[in-house]
Order: sequence, then structure tokens, then C-alpha cells
Amino acid sequence: MTILTRTLKQKIYFGDRESARVKYSSLIAVVAILLAASLLFVWSHVRTTELKYQIAKEISLRESLLEENRKLKVEIASLKSPQHLERIARERLGMTYPERDQVIFLK
Repeated sequence: MTILTRTLKQKIYFGDRESARVKYSSLIAVVAILLAASLLFVWSHVRTTELKYQIAKEISLRESLLEENRKLKVEIASLKSPQHLERIARERLGMTYPERDQVIFLK
């Protein structure tokens, strides 16, 4: 066998190995890209679901705070009413309306 034929045989033999390596490398690269895309897709859906739950929680909290605010406004209005203030003045403070001779008019 001559050197030329042996070299050609080696090139053909190693050439097949090289093409197989290129095929496997390409396959691994494609699989890695698909895996990364799949992980990104799953992560985005998980994050979206988490945000939806958080939004629902915040909406519920807002509604409860608005209801509490409404109740407090009603309570403030009832506490400021003249009837309520008069009742407190009479019952707790022992106040009464003044008699005619207790009133002094200023000019």
C-alpha cells in the first residue's frame, strides 16, 4: 500500500468520524436550544400564575379595606351627629341646658 492510498483511507475513515461528530454536536445544540426554550416557556407561565394569584389577593385586600373605610365613615358621621353629642353631654358629663337667668347676652 502506498502512502497516498493509506492517507486517503485515513481521511475517509476520520472524515466519517468528523461528520458524525458534527451531527452529534448539531443534535446536542438543537436539544439544548429546545430545552432552554421549554424552560423559558414554563417559567413564564409559572410567573404569570403567581402574578394572577397576587393580583387576586391584592384586589381582595382592597375590597376589604374599602368596606372598612365605608364603615368608619358611617361611624364618624354618627359620632358627629348632634343627637349623639347631646346624649354624651347629658349622660357622661352631666350637662344640662342653662336656665333663662344663667344666660348673659353680650352686645
